[in-house]
Amino acid sequence: MGKVIAIANQKGGVGKTTTAINLAASLAATEHSTLLLDIDPQANCTSGVGLEAEEVEASIYEVLIGEVSASEAVVTTEMPFLDMLPSHINLVGAEIEMIDEMQREKILSNALPQVRRKYDFVVIDCPPSLGLLTLNSLTAANSVLIPVQAEYFALEGLGQLLNTIKIVRQHLNPDLEIEGVLLTMFDTRLNLSNQVAQEVRRYFGDKVFETIVQRNVRLSEAPSFGKPAILYEASSKGAKNYIALAREILEKNQEYIEEHHASGNGTVGQSAPDSSSTTNDGDNNVTGTIGESSSSESEEEKESAKTTDDLSL
Repeated sequence: MGKVIAIANQKGGVGKTTTAINLAASLAATEHSTLLLDIDPQANCTSGVGLEAEEVEASIYEVLIGEVSASEAVVTTEMPFLDMLPSHINLVGAEIEMIDEMQREKILSNALPQVRRKYDFVVIDCPPSLGLLTLNSLTAANSVLIPVQAEYFALEGLGQLLNTIKIVRQHLNPDLEIEGVLLTMFDTRLNLSNQVAQEVRRYFGDKVFETIVQRNVRLSEAPSFGKPAILYEASSKGAKNYIALAREILEKNQEYIEEHHASGNGTVGQSAPDSSSTTNDGDNNVTGTIGESSSSESEEEKESAKTTDDLSL
C-alpha cells in the first residue's frame, strides 16, 4: 500500500496546508500517483487545488461518519497523478459525532486501505489542533512531517506534539515515524531565522530536511488561483523548494516505493477490495489520555513587508 504522510503541527500558520498542497503536487509531477487528503474543517487545502465547496458531493466528513466509502469521495484534479479527498465545513462537528464511536481513533485508519493501494503516496493535511481528527490522521499514517516556521514561537508547541506522537506510538500506531522536520517561511535576511534553524537542527539532528522553504510571494498567491505553486509559477523559489523536498522524500522512500510497485499497486483508478482492520478494545480511551483538543485557530501566513528577495523567481 502507498505511504501515508500526515502533515501535522498544532500551531496554526506554520505552513501545513501550503506544504500539503505543494508536496503532493511535486510528488505527482514526478509521476508518482498521489492522493491529497484534507481533514481540516477549514478546507483550505481543498480550495487550494481548485475545488469549491459547492462542487464537493462527498467529503472526508461523509467517509468518517460512514455514509460513503473513501473511494466514492475521491475526485480528480487538473494535475495528472494527483487526486483529492476533499474536506467540508461540516467536518467541524465530526469530533462530536465520533466521540461515542468504538475505536474512534481508528476510523480513518479503517477507511483508508480501500484507496491507498491505488497510490504511491497519501498526503494528509491535518487541522491546527491535537484533537480527534489529528489523532485519526496520526493513527492512519506511516509517518508525520512537521512544518516549523522559522520564528521563536513556532518552537514552543513542538514538545506537546512530540508527546502526542509518543502516545500514539504506545497505544495506537507503533510504526509511526517522523518523516522529517521542515523549516518554512525562512527569511534569509533575518538572524532569527538562522538561530531557529540551528536550534531545530540541534534538537532533531538528521530528521531535519536539507530543503528549507523560503518566504515567497508566489506561494501565497497560488491558492487564490486554486493552483499549486508548480502550476502557478514553476520557476518561483517556492515551487523549487517543494520540488527539492519531494526529491528528498523520494530518495528516502525509494525502497518502499519499489516494494509497492512490485506488489502490483500504485495505479490510480485500479480497483481494490475492501479491507477491515482488527483492533484492540483496550485502545478506546486513548483520546482521554492525550486530553482535550488544544484548538488553535489557523493564522494566515504573513509575508514580509519587504519584497526584495520574495519576488525573485
